[in-house]
Amino acid sequence: MAELIKLVNDFVAERAWQPYHDAKNLSASIAIEAAELMEHFQWLRSDQLDSVGEDAQAMAAIREELADIAAYLLSFANKMGIDVSSALEEKMRKNAVKYPADRFRGRFK
Repeated sequence: MAELIKLVNDFVAERAWQPYHDAKNLSASIAIEAAELMEHFQWLRSDQLDSVGEDAQAMAAIREELADIAAYLLSFANKMGIDVSSALEEKMRKNAVKYPADRFRGRFK
C-alpha cells in the first residue's frame, strides 16, 4: 500500500497539483470516477454481466476506471491522514459484528 501511495503522491507532486487536491475535490473525483465505472454496466441486464469479463476492450476500460478510483482514494486518504489498511480492517471487524455470517449467509437483509 505504501508503494502505491508514494506512486500517486509523486505523480501529483511532479505536476504541482497539490493545491487542487483538497478533500472536497478528491472526494468529488472518487464519486465521479465511480460513476464512470458504473456507466460500463448501466444498461446491462443481470444475464449479460458475465460476458463483460470476456470483452477485452470493456475490461481495459473498466480496469482504467478502477485505477482512477484507487488513485483518488489513496490521494484522499493521504490528504486526510487516514491509513487505508487499518481503516478497512477496522470496518470489516465492525461489519462482521453487524452482519454475522451465520445469520446473513446468502442474504443481504
